[in-house]
Amino acid sequence: MSSAGEARPLPRVAVLGAGTMGRGMTHSLLRNGFTVDVWDRTPERAAQLAADGATAHEDAPDAVREAGVVITMVADADAVNQVAFDFGMLEAMRPQAVWAQMGTIGVTATEELAAQVSKERPDVYFVDAPVSGTRAPAENGQLLILASGPEQAKPVVEPVFAALGRETKWLGEAGAGSKLKLVMNSWLVFLVEGAAEIMALADSLGVDHQQVLDFLSAGNLSNPAAAAKFAKMDSGDDSPDFALQWALKDIRLAMDASGRRLPMLEVVRDRWAALVSQGLGDRDVSGARHGLG
Repeated sequence: MSSAGEARPLPRVAVLGAGTMGRGMTHSLLRNGFTVDVWDRTPERAAQLAADGATAHEDAPDAVREAGVVITMVADADAVNQVAFDFGMLEAMRPQAVWAQMGTIGVTATEELAAQVSKERPDVYFVDAPVSGTRAPAENGQLLILASGPEQAKPVVEPVFAALGRETKWLGEAGAGSKLKLVMNSWLVFLVEGAAEIMALADSLGVDHQQVLDFLSAGNLSNPAAAAKFAKMDSGDDSPDFALQWALKDIRLAMDASGRRLPMLEVVRDRWAALVSQGLGDRDVSGARHGLG
């Protein structure tokens, strides 16, 4: 047992899902001295992280057996359920380990997961911890983590979150983090669509993009997120920091959770769904500039 003056040893961490976000998060953990196990259903992704210092595994249960903290960062609720239950991740976790579910899968799915973990593995702590941030913040340990779950999980998972994020907000019972994340992502959707339509309007009127960007970057109309996406649109850079298809998924999750009509969000959903159907889903949300003439 550690004395009052000793630092708690770093927990071993398993990261399941080695896409854009999982890869960046793994790099942040390795940079901060954590021992990291990784798994992805595409083995090449895990192998790339093994070259960076992680230990790659062929199946999810092997990846989590020795971990004190297990992070899932996969595409959606179906993928989380498949990994946790069909592939045997939850069953293989150590007693008193923390499962930090950090992808955005919606409120209902998160609450159902928390209930199922409580039923099947009451000795595992489930933490709902979606993140605000994209590729660069994940790589640089600058995510905002919206955590909710049992108090007992905090001392175990806090050093992990400190390596991954610039700030962690603890919000209450599991599900609260997912609720705030959907609100925040819906705000981002409006900013991106607004930037795209303002660019289209500027082009129609012959207004120079830099003049618009000056207003987005300073003064009472400034907004760093809108300015960044406007600049990305201006450069024609569609490389994905946050892919259009995943933003569309989050719009749908927000609308499902709301239970009320959100007319502007409905319009953006339909327009972005059309872009995804045209094959633009793997582009960054800045690809929303397409389809506006």
